[in-house]
Amino acid sequence: MKKITDFRLIEKKEWAKSTFLLLQSDEPLEEIKAGQFVQVRVDDAQHTYLRRPISIHDVDYQNRTITLLVQRVGEGTNKMSDTEIGDTLNMIYPLGNGFTIPVGTRQATSVQERQATSVLMVGGGIGIAPLYYLGKMLKEKGIEPQFLLGGRSKSDLIMLEEFESVGKVYITTNDGSLGEAGFVTQHSIWKEKQFDMIYTCGPKPMMMAVTKIARENNIDCEVSLENLMACGLGACLCCVENTIEGNVCVCKEGPVMNINKLLW
Repeated sequence: MKKITDFRLIEKKEWAKSTFLLLQSDEPLEEIKAGQFVQVRVDDAQHTYLRRPISIHDVDYQNRTITLLVQRVGEGTNKMSDTEIGDTLNMIYPLGNGFTIPVGTRQATSVQERQATSVLMVGGGIGIAPLYYLGKMLKEKGIEPQFLLGGRSKSDLIMLEEFESVGKVYITTNDGSLGEAGFVTQHSIWKEKQFDMIYTCGPKPMMMAVTKIARENNIDCEVSLENLMACGLGACLCCVENTIEGNVCVCKEGPVMNINKLLW
């Protein structure tokens, strides 16, 4: 069920381009799936009239907290990132469809189900945000999380220790300042390992390249689209994506979609 709720900022971390916001509600949280997002109201911003869609990075039901990673790209996200401890952000959540979670070894009832547990999560830039919570969900199912994270340089890669606490992390940077040099699709892991499932979120060219690898190797794959959004509820048609089923609203039918539905 969707809710409109005020969340209080209780912890904050900042990097050059991104901000970590730990937000707490006074009420119990609604059920949130990995890959869903929130719509954040931006107050006191002169030219920002619409809520901003932000991926949910982490959830803690016991402490009633949601974590967001916000990239500074304009007035709205800059204003959001400038929120001070104790201030509140009004959010509509949870929105959209989340990632499909395999059965995993702990719930598997057949050999076929147990085999579908080798998964890779590929993130680029701020697209790493929803993959952390997804990794935690996979780990709970007995599936070893494997992350392939890419950025232009070392300074673009954040929260690496947190990802490493959940699973195995592989890294690429365009300039070779951390991990292997090149794009995520050029990492040696593609030749060294086989995967049953791929999840990806990040710049569209990156996701299209990952999709190409998945199709060539007959690997099931889900992408988290980052189309421009406005209402977040499927009313304004701002975020339409052309699929095999026709034009669909990413905010309602996505943001997570199986590549079999896409026309890429």
